[in-house]
Amino acid sequence: MAIDLDNLIQPLDPLPASGRQSPPARPHLPWWWRIGQWISAYLPVVLMALLALATWWLVRITPPVVEPARAGEVRHEPDYQMQGVTLQRFSPDGRLEVVVRGTQMRHYPDTDTLEIDGVTIRALGAEGAVTVATARLAVANGDASEVQLQGGARVIQEGATPAQQIEFESEFLHAFLTTEKLRSHMPVRVRQGSSELRVATLDYDNLTRTARFGGPVRARIELPK
Repeated sequence: MAIDLDNLIQPLDPLPASGRQSPPARPHLPWWWRIGQWISAYLPVVLMALLALATWWLVRITPPVVEPARAGEVRHEPDYQMQGVTLQRFSPDGRLEVVVRGTQMRHYPDTDTLEIDGVTIRALGAEGAVTVATARLAVANGDASEVQLQGGARVIQEGATPAQQIEFESEFLHAFLTTEKLRSHMPVRVRQGSSELRVATLDYDNLTRTARFGGPVRARIELPK
């Protein structure tokens, strides 16, 4: 069997020239294609920056939110005011019990209290006893049965004779007009006739004509002749 060596041996491709082979030339892309590629690459970053700027601008121009008052919450503010006020309270049988006068009055609905400037109170007891109270400011409950006298407070309980009249002076006096009691946690000066007491605290009951004083107590007593 004869073998044709010429057909088995194939010539090899020639080796490339010595040196580095140069890369193939890049195709030339149109300008609009290059702009589109740039936009697609940087568009998300630009959009995020614009969104952050818009959010900051909205925060700057938005007015602060004022929280609404809670349901059922009532602020300590007067709902009405009156000038040159006169109040009267009568007993169930129609007897005049208390007359309150002041230069100005304010009502506070949250506590149902009255504030009265330049107050004068005239209370009439069941047996006809008269009590007059004055102060720069009075804070009274709704029916004026309980009054706190503040600033130059003065209470005078009239008697059958001038010698029986009792006068109380303090910067604070708490008067209970229905029970005819008078209390104070501040110094009080008590005068009856020519006698005088200066006490640190006071708890006085006019119905029983008794008093409890807190010390120190200073007294000047004039004995009857």
